[in-house]
Amino acid sequence: MAEVMTLQGVKKSYGGGKSPRVEVLHGIGLQLVEGEFAALLGPSGSGKSTLLNIMGLLETPTAGELHIAGTATAGLDDAARTALRNRYLGFVFQFHHLLPAFSALENVMMPLFAGQGRVTSQDRQRAAMLLQRVGLAEHAAKQPVQLSGGQQQRVAIVRALMNRPRLVLADEPTGNLDTQTANEVFALLHELNREDGTTFLIVTHDQRLADGCPRQIRLLDGRLQPDGWLSPAPSASGR
Repeated sequence: MAEVMTLQGVKKSYGGGKSPRVEVLHGIGLQLVEGEFAALLGPSGSGKSTLLNIMGLLETPTAGELHIAGTATAGLDDAARTALRNRYLGFVFQFHHLLPAFSALENVMMPLFAGQGRVTSQDRQRAAMLLQRVGLAEHAAKQPVQLSGGQQQRVAIVRALMNRPRLVLADEPTGNLDTQTANEVFALLHELNREDGTTFLIVTHDQRLADGCPRQIRLLDGRLQPDGWLSPAPSASGR
């Protein structure tokens, strides 16, 4: 299977100057391949958000290497990082972050507006097709306030898929939903993974949902626990 993302010896520290440096990630080594569906678990303060931000090219590691689809990211300027992010990655968050003044269809197309400044008729057709695929065709013209929480999260999910990403990073995508709606959204992610081969990495505190993932990865005190990932590089003990 093709490599989607690889991290080797990734560390992240904060502070410096008059403040002591605190290492949050201690030599993380991992690999994601095409078509995986994995859960990332860990207690608060374990470094999950920092790790996700690095994987999403929103932060840079203090040390180590990150490759996306075989492309090294070290030394890339902001424009190159943005281009790589738009080409290969999609994001789903606990709070959908839909723009309230725009329709569901327009929200789905936002990654294209941001990336290329315009949308084509083919782009609009794809956005409409994605909304139809998740049962929201009749709601395409509605604004977010007119949609339920589950419907809004479905819009956010198809927005993440608009650019045909190789990897979707989902940060607590069901954390703001009731149990039944959370189950429906999680089932949708599974369906998209099976049908399209899109790789998903899902951060969740819900062990029940994580048990539905073929791969579970645990992060504790900035270190990945043994579970089939590449072995993290040795490091001094951190918090």
